[in-house]
Amino acid sequence: MSYELIAGVDLGSNSFRLQLGRIVGDQIHPLDSLKEPVRLGSGLTRERILDHATQQRALDALRLFGKRLSGFAPEQVRAVATDAMRVARNADLVLPQAEAALGFPIEIIGGREEARLIFIGAANALPAAAYRRLVVDIGGGSTELIVGAGLEPLLMESLFMGGINFRQRFFPDGKVDHKRFGAAEVAAAGEIEAVVADFRRCGWQEAVGTSGSAQELAGVLEMNALNPDGCCGITRQGLARLRQMIIAAGSAERLQLKGLRSERLQILPGALAIMSAVFSSLEIENMTYSEGALPMGVLHDLRGRFEHHDTREVTVGQFMRRYLVVEEQVRYVERTALALLGQLMPLDSPEHESDVHFLRWAISLHEIGVSVAHGSFHKHGAYIVSNADMPGFSKRDQSRLALLILGQRGSLQKLATLPAGDPNWRLLFCLRLALLLHRSRADQAPPVLAIRESPAGFQLDVSAAWLSGNPLAVAALREESLLWGAIGSQLQVSPRPAGTKRS
Repeated sequence: MSYELIAGVDLGSNSFRLQLGRIVGDQIHPLDSLKEPVRLGSGLTRERILDHATQQRALDALRLFGKRLSGFAPEQVRAVATDAMRVARNADLVLPQAEAALGFPIEIIGGREEARLIFIGAANALPAAAYRRLVVDIGGGSTELIVGAGLEPLLMESLFMGGINFRQRFFPDGKVDHKRFGAAEVAAAGEIEAVVADFRRCGWQEAVGTSGSAQELAGVLEMNALNPDGCCGITRQGLARLRQMIIAAGSAERLQLKGLRSERLQILPGALAIMSAVFSSLEIENMTYSEGALPMGVLHDLRGRFEHHDTREVTVGQFMRRYLVVEEQVRYVERTALALLGQLMPLDSPEHESDVHFLRWAISLHEIGVSVAHGSFHKHGAYIVSNADMPGFSKRDQSRLALLILGQRGSLQKLATLPAGDPNWRLLFCLRLALLLHRSRADQAPPVLAIRESPAGFQLDVSAAWLSGNPLAVAALREESLLWGAIGSQLQVSPRPAGTKRS
């Protein structure tokens, strides 16, 4: 697929952002952008429930974005949600409404996936460099720290601290004093302490800040001459001066400084405390600023998928190596499963591209649980995929992969919540049948067979000669038929006349 225009949507804990870009050669030229201060993180109750008023602000912003995206194909848009939606206990209820308002799917991504995309966005907006950079992104609910070289992130962490949750913890009434600010700095340093050794060991030659908090701090320090002479961006001395000024003023609202934006005053004390702790803990003296951030990272990652540089493929390959997957068995099963699926739908259709990808990935990873234990390896594999950091995959993607891996064998009743007619049933049928046909783990051609799908289930026509010569497989097919029958579906196996072409 090839598109000229693409869009990235960032449902951040403080602001929602829409970024449009035009693909020109191997570059993305930023076009229109929209930003709405939804303050999603501020709407989380003590029980981590998004309140009604915040939900309405979010839906209003997404409807506005949806109008701007009118006419875009689903493949042209990638929308991601970050910390606030990660921790919201009612995210499953809010997400369908949000997707309906936007008109496109929304992925809730993990912290390290957020960090990866942030680095890609920042690195692409900076001059090319082979040396290592440290990128710091202080958001409303989380702070991402990344070290990378060129366009490749090498070390990524996402810490549970941001301008909004620090305001709620340390400055709930907006007042700032030595005690409160010191407590916020200590808390931030405590979060950073667990990763300091790894980051120092990795090392970097340049520190870069990105997103709203870094932009705000850099602007205030520069416009009010708080940095040392000749220094731009964010400096340790500039932060110390701003710290003294905000404590003396007693609140961010009382600061008389150029460059302060009213919509960010509430989160300024928390962001300043976190940035001060980052500088102190990681021994940073100065930091530049990059315009590129999560929305631009989303755009570049989306472009990579069009050009067959899909990060998800790289991740699956890395998992196969990490968990010592037997590649020959993967090839046998994939060949048969895709041949089966090709009888149920056109594999080259854009409509079914995602289904084909997920079946292939599930086959590639179906035995990773063996590295834990042979018994119930499908359960171990599903757990790994559900909980691991998988660059390029959203939480929903990982849940779908886990479902396929869990459902590859055994009772189907464990998948009872999957609605009838869900496309995953079709993928599960092809996966289970391919695994059954390759239980010998040898490079043997599957039997001549044909499959059909109906509202009642699946019809399988198998070579009569093969059935008569493979009693163990016949017994396994009979058992498989019973398992489908137990969930109210049908798997009917019938002898197929000789001379029919192989599937």
